Amino acid sequence: MIKWVRICASTLLVLQIGSAAAQQSAEDLLNILDKAEPGRAESAEEAPAPTPVADEALSVEAVTDGPADERAVDGGVGLSTVAVDPLRPAEAPKPPPRRGNAQLEEIVVTAQRKVSSLQDTPISMEAFSEEKLQMRGIGGVEDLGSNVPSMVIEPHPLSNTTLRITIRGVGITDSQVTQDPAVGIYLDGVYLARSVGLALDLADIERMEVLRGPQGVLYGRNSTGGAVNILTKKPDPSMFNMDHKITIGDRNLFVGKSSFNVPLGDDFAIKLALLGKNAGGFVENTGEGKDFGDRQALGLRFDARWLAVDGLTIDYGYDFTDLEYVNYMFQGVLLPETQHGLAEFFKPYAVANSVYSDRRLDRLASGAPMEASSARVSGHTFILTQQFDAFELKYIGAYRKLEDSQYPDLSGGGGDTGYRIDLNAYDSAAARLANGGQPTPLVIPTTFQDQWSHELQISGQAWDDRISYIAGLYYFTESGGEDGGPIHHIQSATVDPQQSDVLLGVLPPEVRALLQDNALPRLSAYWDYFYGIENKAYAAYGQLSFRPDAFDRRLTFTVGLRGSRDERYAIKDFIQRQYLEVRLGNVSLAAVPVPAAVAGSPDDFDGVEASSDYDDISPSATVQFDLTDMAKAYLSYSTAYKSGGFNLRDPQVSAASGPASDGTNYGFGFVEGFKPERVTSWELGLKSEWLDRALRLNGAAFLSEYTDMQTNFMIAGTISDTKSRNAGKARMTGFELEGAFIPAENLMLGFQYAYLDAQVLEAIDINGDNVAHLYPFIAAPPHSGVLFTDWTIARPQWGEIRAYVNWNYIGDRKGFVITEERRGLTAIDGYGLLNARLMANGIRMGSEGTLDIALWGKNLLDEEYELTAIDNLPHADRAVIWGDPRSLGIDFVYRFRP
Repeated sequence: MIKWVRICASTLLVLQIGSAAAQQSAEDLLNILDKAEPGRAESAEEAPAPTPVADEALSVEAVTDGPADERAVDGGVGLSTVAVDPLRPAEAPKPPPRRGNAQLEEIVVTAQRKVSSLQDTPISMEAFSEEKLQMRGIGGVEDLGSNVPSMVIEPHPLSNTTLRITIRGVGITDSQVTQDPAVGIYLDGVYLARSVGLALDLADIERMEVLRGPQGVLYGRNSTGGAVNILTKKPDPSMFNMDHKITIGDRNLFVGKSSFNVPLGDDFAIKLALLGKNAGGFVENTGEGKDFGDRQALGLRFDARWLAVDGLTIDYGYDFTDLEYVNYMFQGVLLPETQHGLAEFFKPYAVANSVYSDRRLDRLASGAPMEASSARVSGHTFILTQQFDAFELKYIGAYRKLEDSQYPDLSGGGGDTGYRIDLNAYDSAAARLANGGQPTPLVIPTTFQDQWSHELQISGQAWDDRISYIAGLYYFTESGGEDGGPIHHIQSATVDPQQSDVLLGVLPPEVRALLQDNALPRLSAYWDYFYGIENKAYAAYGQLSFRPDAFDRRLTFTVGLRGSRDERYAIKDFIQRQYLEVRLGNVSLAAVPVPAAVAGSPDDFDGVEASSDYDDISPSATVQFDLTDMAKAYLSYSTAYKSGGFNLRDPQVSAASGPASDGTNYGFGFVEGFKPERVTSWELGLKSEWLDRALRLNGAAFLSEYTDMQTNFMIAGTISDTKSRNAGKARMTGFELEGAFIPAENLMLGFQYAYLDAQVLEAIDINGDNVAHLYPFIAAPPHSGVLFTDWTIARPQWGEIRAYVNWNYIGDRKGFVITEERRGLTAIDGYGLLNARLMANGIRMGSEGTLDIALWGKNLLDEEYELTAIDNLPHADRAVIWGDPRSLGIDFVYRFRP
């Protein structure tokens, strides 16, 4: 550990980074390290014991709303809150001396686009500080799902970095550049439009906030389920400091993370954060290529802050993530007993060469070499904040870019090359016929996107702080697409002998007679596609809060309104070809196209364009009443909408295409698209603290009604063809509870729980029938929750010994339903995960540095649980990706604070 820190400090000197003060700090650090290493110097003076933190929630930050004496924590083990200049960083508030009664810390959030206490914020939400993220083992957005009741996060079947996020049952079932998510993700106030690439390793996260329920006024479109705020640390001109963290764990886990805060003057500072990560998967690939689940990541974040004259703050941030990963292969669980269209001809062969188990396997085999996927995401953020006497102006401008190349292999796991569902190179008579005489190459489809956003805000208070307000203008534009060319192999399999006569019937009689008893035919399929998008969004919004003198100023009324406009454009190029090829042994002899009538092939798309515009008005209103100084009740009404779009997996161009491959004429295709969905929600909540702030109890009950709800459903007998439409009406009811209690000064107990009843009430099919029973919410567990214990075991003179244990539970999920006979094939059983962390914190390293050491374990009971399931593979009616087994590791964290 000392060697790692020494390298970082030496680097500062060699590069001559920062001011003379910064360089002197680095020299001082090297001297400290000399003394800290065994045998170098006499033992340093013992450090005073740090004040224990009695809450797993956010560390208190500066709050600028209201008088300081109303916000300070009076005694206890919680940290005080102090008033500071909102534009200039202050020194971290010092903990008060310990007294007899331990208290919970104040939790500070920015959920309403301003800094406020969570207890004063009329929203059901979860907040995670840097410490809480570390305690729970949360490294990115993908880890939030099991830690936030009523939130579910699943990887997309074709890409582990693409996340399907739902809150209160509302989310997206597919990931396409033409379909928006239902949960808005924000990084330092900047909206991230695509769910592709969300499984990122961000370098220096300060906190995360999860807002449940529609957030249409302040967060705009695509927040019908809720929103996630990710905030990173900002530079501090007041002093040089640095943090270094090393994590070592099983399955070749190694994480190195460093951050440097370098003042370059009294009013200017920069911050650099670096992250490198290597992790192995838990499933070995005994076939060709890379092992499933292997992951390497590099993260970089650079920030600069200038505290300019006259209350002007200028912030610039740049982040970059370079990720290489290997997708997991779906493991077969149930043999295929339902109809799979053209795949019926080779289903017996596929089954014979696939692997099945209802337990988690640690070995599977790919037939074609397993290739790595990759993602590169970068972004620039520029924020100007001008503070006037009575109000504040803020501009947030951002540009973001992503490229995500996704290689999937959906084969049976037996390593057989006679049955393949992959995108690797393929050489046969059929491949050469499809590709102009050449074998089809390896193709790794790439999703790409560029986005620009601009937001101008004005906020402030008036009339002796009786009125507070925020208003803004927003503009967003993006371009992107998905490139899946040139034409390439997607599926090939040997036909079952009992079915060969049917397929050989398409050949000339003399050829059929020759081959019938000497060779088995193969079916193979090929794709070539390119999708493109151009989207724009405009919005104007405002929210006003009024606290009258009546009721001793305990009553607050808040109203908000947002007007939005979306302009959507998409283009689709797509061809699919299927061939019957005949082989003698391993020699491919000839191939002929399978007629479209037999194959049920989709339409050819040759630059088919689609466009649409949407307008929306989303109002909100809240009444909040302070029952006591420590208990507040609220009733809120909120609305939101998710933009309409187009379904790239629709196999038909338009309504004029006629029946789909299942014989049903749906009356729409790609160009018709689907309309926005809208939600209206009522929420009744209570936020309270009792027993001199030793007990916190918060709760919220809600009723949400959805209209024109967007639904994706699979066309029966296909592997990837879907239809998207506005299914009808739905209703969600439920409640969320959370509590924390300090029964003794060194111990805190806590829980979060969510109950959800999500029902589709109306889904009208093409015959006018209500088929709502075929459209369950696929990721809406009725019960989910978290239990945790935070125990400070001892406080020796050098620091503290602390233990943290949490159990996370996600209840049953219903999954997709294509037909009644396939109900439950993609359902996921509920599961609970036990995690623990044992820490030795505050070990003095010289006079200005501390070392924390933590042993941690995730899924300590080695629970076998499924993350996601699909039912449309030729060889399996149910195939799953499993969650991580038990993992153990150790963290070393060094902090230097002069």
